[in-house]
Amino acid sequence: MRGLTTTIILVLVLAGLVGYIYFVDAGRPPGGAEALPKAFDVSPENIVEVRITNAAGETARVERVETRWQLLEPDMADADPTAVASVTSSLASLEVQRVVDETPSDLAQYGLEQPQIDVAFRVRDQTEFQRLLIGDKTPTGSDLYARKPDESRVFLIASYLDTTFNKTAFDFRDKAILKFERDAADGLEVVRGSSTILLSRRAAEWRIETPLAVRADFATAEGIMTRLSAGQIQKIVANEATDLRPYGLDRPAFTVSIISGSSRATLLLGRSGDDGLYAKDTSRPTVFTVEQSLATELEKDLVEFRRKDMFDARSFTASRVEVRRGDETLTFETTTVDGNDVWRNAAGQDVDRAKVDDLLTRLSNLRAQSFEAAPHASLKTPALTATIRFDDRTETVTFGRTDEAVFGSRSDEPGTARLETSVFDEAMKAIDALK
Repeated sequence: MRGLTTTIILVLVLAGLVGYIYFVDAGRPPGGAEALPKAFDVSPENIVEVRITNAAGETARVERVETRWQLLEPDMADADPTAVASVTSSLASLEVQRVVDETPSDLAQYGLEQPQIDVAFRVRDQTEFQRLLIGDKTPTGSDLYARKPDESRVFLIASYLDTTFNKTAFDFRDKAILKFERDAADGLEVVRGSSTILLSRRAAEWRIETPLAVRADFATAEGIMTRLSAGQIQKIVANEATDLRPYGLDRPAFTVSIISGSSRATLLLGRSGDDGLYAKDTSRPTVFTVEQSLATELEKDLVEFRRKDMFDARSFTASRVEVRRGDETLTFETTTVDGNDVWRNAAGQDVDRAKVDDLLTRLSNLRAQSFEAAPHASLKTPALTATIRFDDRTETVTFGRTDEAVFGSRSDEPGTARLETSVFDEAMKAIDALK
């Protein structure tokens, strides 16, 4: 008998819960039904100010200043337009899923006596704020209870909006670690203690200017530019830092600058803290942290900044190639015959295009494994001198060889590069194939 009573009680409880869910948390319009009513009659572009008090009781306020957004509270800073847009667009598209109580006698049952989140916004040419108060989730967690202070009714909004509206000041903040126009940048400077590496950019080509004038590695230079342009602040440490010593920024470990004509955007990197590497944009008073890996990117020595390819030319850009070995010289040049490019030797005879392309490919595969400041002695009696013309440019590289290694020297760069012997041997075989 006791078991039967328990079963009846459980059935009644279950029936009550099902009924509650049906009347309070169900009733969605079926597919193809008329659109749900909007909570606010507003367009996102007309919203000029947003103020949010989040679930932790913290208030953040942003305001549109001409075409950009500014964080005004709790601190002054540039705002992230994408973060603000997620809020303004959500307010404009906010749908009332269903009204659950037209005249509630007890707001506490919905978590609205003391709302979890208070979203206020002001539209252009108005002084009064419109507000949305958000309370608890429904029992199934699929919706949130909400109301507007100027209305008595309680309605439901989608639960995913909890993360949309529950914003902190940091969420709204522009987290760029350094601001600059990447396309306008024509220089990059990295200072580490007493050493400085200065690079310049013209079009898509990077060069090292200091401490020596040589070609720069495109991927390395662009990689640093990407890290600086896409890097994000991890945490705000001090909004108005007057003493930089606690962060190691009075004598920074790294100072990296993006140069655009006569202007500079400069980032200081100090010591490591619990939340990352202390950093500061010199144009702002704020100290923040960045990922430790940024320092790893900047720790690269000069060799890693240098371009390793002995030739910039490629088989598809070259128009003339000349190779000299001892007293032997082979010259090949492109010409157009019946609309087609063909290779001819110094005697004007057609040569196998595939063989010339193979030679150019082998030469373009020659890369420095290391660099030496002084010319190597083997270069006094070259094993090979190769000159390639391409894109209205000409480059010449001289190669020397010993029993153990191959060395190369460009005519426009100081010092010597050490190369892989087997790759050089492949280039020599490609020359023999053209005899």
